[in-house]
Amino acid sequence: MTTPLFSKADLIEKLQAIKNKGWMKTQRPGNDGAVGNTLEDLLEIKENNLPIPNAAEWELKAQRASTSSLTTLFHMEPSPQGANIVPSVLLPHYGWKHQEAGKKYPKTERSFRSTTSSTNYTDRGFIVVVDRKEEKVKFSFDASKVNRKRHAKWFKSVVKAVGLGEINPQPYWGFKDLMYKAGSKLKNSFYVLAKNKWENDEEYFLFDEVDILTDFNFDGFLNCLEKGYILIDYDARTGHNHGTKFRIRQNHWPELYKNCVKVV
Repeated sequence: MTTPLFSKADLIEKLQAIKNKGWMKTQRPGNDGAVGNTLEDLLEIKENNLPIPNAAEWELKAQRASTSSLTTLFHMEPSPQGANIVPSVLLPHYGWKHQEAGKKYPKTERSFRSTTSSTNYTDRGFIVVVDRKEEKVKFSFDASKVNRKRHAKWFKSVVKAVGLGEINPQPYWGFKDLMYKAGSKLKNSFYVLAKNKWENDEEYFLFDEVDILTDFNFDGFLNCLEKGYILIDYDARTGHNHGTKFRIRQNHWPELYKNCVKVV
C-alpha cells in the first residue's frame, strides 16, 4: 500500500476523525509501543514517518495519558570523552557483580545501572547536578547518601577501589553539546495523548488530545532536568554498554518546546 501524502491540515482532520470514532482496539497487542503503532496503522503511515511537507522536521509521538513510564529522548555518553567514563570508571569502580556472572556471562562480568534524577539521590548515592555557572550537567556521587544496609558489600568495594570522594574524572555533559544533540533529535512533533482501557483482556485506546509542538526550547530542557522530569539512565555491563540515555517522564513533552498548540 502506497502511503498517501497529506498536509498538516489534512493530518489534523484525520486525527479529529480518529478521535470521533471513539475507542479503538489496539492493532499491536503486547507491544510496548502499541499506542503509537495503533495510531500509525489508523493513519496508514510507516513508523514515525509523517508524509507531509518537510517531513524530516516532524515526528509523531503518541502515548498513554495514564502511563508513568519513561521515554528515551536520545543517547549521549558523558565527557570527558577520552576517559571512556562508563567502561573505564563507572563499571570497574562503582559497578557490581552481574546477576548472570558465571552463568550467561563470565565470572568477572560487572554491571552498572542507574536511573538518576536531580531531585533525589539514588540508594547508591548518585545524583544529577545541573550547574548553570559551569554550563555542565554533572553525574555526582555522595558516599554519605548510600544506603549502607542495603548495599554494604558494594559500598566496601567502592571504598577499596576509589575511596569516598567524588567520581574522578567526574562525568558531565556540556550545555553546548547537549543543545546540539537535543536540538537535532527533538524535532517538531504532533503529540497525541490517548486514554486506555481493558475489556476481555484486550486494550482499547481513545485518541482524544493532539498538540502541535514546535521550536525546541533548551531552557525548557534544563528546567525539566532540574525538576526531575528528565533523568539520566546508565545501562552497562562489562561485555556491552547499552548506551547512556536521557529519558523523560510522560506528559512533560510540551515543556521542551517554545510553542504548544492544541488542535484536537
